[in-house]
Amino acid sequence: MNTFRNAYSIKDLENISGIKAHTIRIWEKRYNILEPMRTDTNIRYYDFSSIKKLLNITLLHNHGYKISKISQYPNENIPRLVKDIITNKTYKSHAINAFKVAMLNFDQDEFYKSYDQLLANKSFTAIFSDVFVPLLNEIGLLWQTNTITAAHEHFITHLIKQKLEIEIEAASRNQHITQDKVFILFLPLQESHNLGLKYLSYEVIKNGYKCIYLGENIQIDDLQQLTEQFESCVFLTYITTSPSADEINAYIKKFQEAIIQTNDGSELWLTGIGLEQLGMESTANRTRLFLSMDHIIKTL
Repeated sequence: MNTFRNAYSIKDLENISGIKAHTIRIWEKRYNILEPMRTDTNIRYYDFSSIKKLLNITLLHNHGYKISKISQYPNENIPRLVKDIITNKTYKSHAINAFKVAMLNFDQDEFYKSYDQLLANKSFTAIFSDVFVPLLNEIGLLWQTNTITAAHEHFITHLIKQKLEIEIEAASRNQHITQDKVFILFLPLQESHNLGLKYLSYEVIKNGYKCIYLGENIQIDDLQQLTEQFESCVFLTYITTSPSADEINAYIKKFQEAIIQTNDGSELWLTGIGLEQLGMESTANRTRLFLSMDHIIKTL
């Protein structure tokens, strides 16, 4: 099978596995757990199979196996040992590793296989919060350290969105609306990070609320008509980069003046990493700031 890339530096291995490069070198020298190749100028590099092996070894090591003992096992036995120790407590790290491998090799089939195995035993909510969220956090760090490219990030994010859309459609088809409030989900102008907001739409639907998902680049003026059509509206948005840190307070004030103060049944809920510097969880005028998606889910 063709691969996109098959040469990784020891720094790449450190970033992907979480094991320090110094430790990897010691494991190589003392226990011969990896066999790096070398360039003409004697610089170490590793192939894709080394990454998979190191991730498995890391999982075993984190669960009590000594490196000296792991090194004595034949290579073909290591995946079986990993499979044997997967429990309800360890499935998260194993699943994250499996998805990272699928991403690095641009292997859609491996992603589907790993996802189906998870879904056979876990709810989608558990998979998203326990696996996809930390996975995406790790991917962000890998991208920042140039271990992966934007292509890797877009590949895995697209597949996660695909599964999320399936769950949203299923929840919508089976939904029984039991709540009075209508949730209107939108992203402000120039804000394009919609995965978190998409997931919140799933939770809103699952909890029995009518959900209107508007998506990206919505101006405040475009939302006014919705308050005329629905008596009790919760406007929910997710902010990462826009509005910027020095613009958020002005944006909230404008929204309050245009929407909240002109309609007694409306509320504004905001979440996302762009709000972290504000350091509070509620404001005046029926506006609430949530510092995590979990807090919103519990409030629902």
